[in-house]
Amino acid sequence: MIDHARYAAAAREAVIAASIVCKEVQDNLDKVSAMTKDDKSPVTIADLASQAIVGIILKQKLGEELHLVAEEDSAFLRDEDNKLYLDATLAAVKGVWPEATEQKLLDAIDLGAGDTDHHSFWTLDPIDGTKGFLRNQQYAVALGFIENGTPTIGVMGCPNLPVDLSEPFNIRAEHGCLYMAIQGDGVYESACDDVNSEVIRITRLDHVAGEEISVCGSVEKAHSNFSDTDRILEWIESNGHGHPGEPARLDSQCKYAVVARGQADAYLRLPTKKPYVERIWDHAAGACIASESGAFVTDIFGRNLDFSCGRGLEKNKGIVCAPPRVHGLLIRAIEELGIGKD
Repeated sequence: MIDHARYAAAAREAVIAASIVCKEVQDNLDKVSAMTKDDKSPVTIADLASQAIVGIILKQKLGEELHLVAEEDSAFLRDEDNKLYLDATLAAVKGVWPEATEQKLLDAIDLGAGDTDHHSFWTLDPIDGTKGFLRNQQYAVALGFIENGTPTIGVMGCPNLPVDLSEPFNIRAEHGCLYMAIQGDGVYESACDDVNSEVIRITRLDHVAGEEISVCGSVEKAHSNFSDTDRILEWIESNGHGHPGEPARLDSQCKYAVVARGQADAYLRLPTKKPYVERIWDHAAGACIASESGAFVTDIFGRNLDFSCGRGLEKNKGIVCAPPRVHGLLIRAIEELGIGKD
């Protein structure tokens, strides 16, 4: 029998430690880039350091119970030509893992080489929102626990997300926000940089008819079909169900948290390419958190997200995340407009 509270506590500790490491790397973007002579190197280093920290802490807390499916592996750092990256990644983890060595670091990263054949496993995106990270804006450390095809634990560190909903997304918050959810037990918010910080429960309310509908979307246009988003909102408005509000633009699974805490009314990820399949680590943690807040999370056809098909959401197309009333309107608009059927 899985002790979900123990698992969630271990995940929260791991994500907070990884978030601290990522924030430290982000504080030194120019220094790291100059050292490696690569403007994108900081996110590579933070990605690998984050995965190592999450892996080693989960291993220490859960032992043989750990099955972790993560986005990265250590092959890049094992290449002698990338010794600068290995040195920088090791230096990055030392702040929270002082006894780390090169070999321990590489082995910790490769703890993420698990498979999805188990009836339950963790899935991690060590840095979701790489371009947001490089812009000094929003990104997330996203860790989800999947049982029988459904995320039952979601822990997401958003190191730059302001706790004050009135503050803009293009700033770096001092402490950031961490969201944790266990299926059937709601969503909890705390600071992202202190395991002993106050934990409070949050719940979002359903959308009220007649109010603006604010859609939370990616900064990067390649991540969703903005034209279809506009068509959906126009359909909703023309049929008298509400009018579009100011869109919320930010990177990463932080969008799920923004919907969960009521700062936006929907997160849409509409297909841009026919063959594209969403990856499980891009949605497991966020979907669990949004669902436990009271939002519905489905694909564009209203089907529940199925995490039982390996590393991809093979049976799903796109993402619709919104409180019940708005979710119903979005699904109806998508159907009426024929979006995703070609």
